[in-house]
Amino acid sequence: MLKKSFCSLFLLLSVLGVARAGDGNSTVDAQVNREYVLSQKAIPVFGFKVLRSLPHESSSYTEGLVVDGGSVYEGTGRYGRSSLFRKDLSSGRSTKSVDLDARLFGEGVTVMGDRVYQLTYKSNLGLIYDKATLQKVGEFSYDAQGWGLTHNGEELIMSNGSAALVFLDPKNFHPTHSLVVRDDRGPVGFLNELEYVDGQIYANVWQTNLIARVDAKTGKVTGWIDMTGLNPDTDLYQYPFVLNGIAHDASTGRLLVTGKCWPSIWEIELVPKP
Repeated sequence: MLKKSFCSLFLLLSVLGVARAGDGNSTVDAQVNREYVLSQKAIPVFGFKVLRSLPHESSSYTEGLVVDGGSVYEGTGRYGRSSLFRKDLSSGRSTKSVDLDARLFGEGVTVMGDRVYQLTYKSNLGLIYDKATLQKVGEFSYDAQGWGLTHNGEELIMSNGSAALVFLDPKNFHPTHSLVVRDDRGPVGFLNELEYVDGQIYANVWQTNLIARVDAKTGKVTGWIDMTGLNPDTDLYQYPFVLNGIAHDASTGRLLVTGKCWPSIWEIELVPKP
């Protein structure tokens, strides 16, 4: 399989202290859908307006996306094809790249200080790079699958495909605390690519066109973003080539989004839905 199966989704019991039902009948971590999001009234829903499009390599199976200065750092997945790229934001041209070992499936990426951090899927292994050279300078481990990664300036924040967001101390990579992301119905699972912006965590809900905006202190969903209509060719870009990739450009205050092997990165503005 190229990507995650339901049986892989679990919370770290030692971190969260909550039980997971394994009989397939539990609503814990239930995946939300567009119909539910648009029908509920408790949480505001946003659409989007495309302001500009930027080039994106159609060979890039995007797992992590982050903007730092005038560069985009992108982590890509698939065994034997996983890489970390630094690209020029305007042209999309790669200025530096490093390939992962063929046994590793690259996942979420974030830039914190002078380091770039990259998760891997099933290997319980994180990679640390020097930001300037992209030379690998270290590794760290975690007791879960690696999906999305971001940071709040003090801690790394990772998702593992469940409703959990786990906060890690970047000095020793031990979990400091965790959140269960919830809306008014209950836990919101399948959280994937992450981006921290001003106290909010934007989280792509895997295999949907939905992005949850989450309070980084409480885990409460404070907004939904419906990205339906962004996919440039729904006949061509079907599973597993789904929406995945959220970055915040601090110079403009806007979000950049893309999908796995999609031809563009789009700068968007959020528009409230009536």
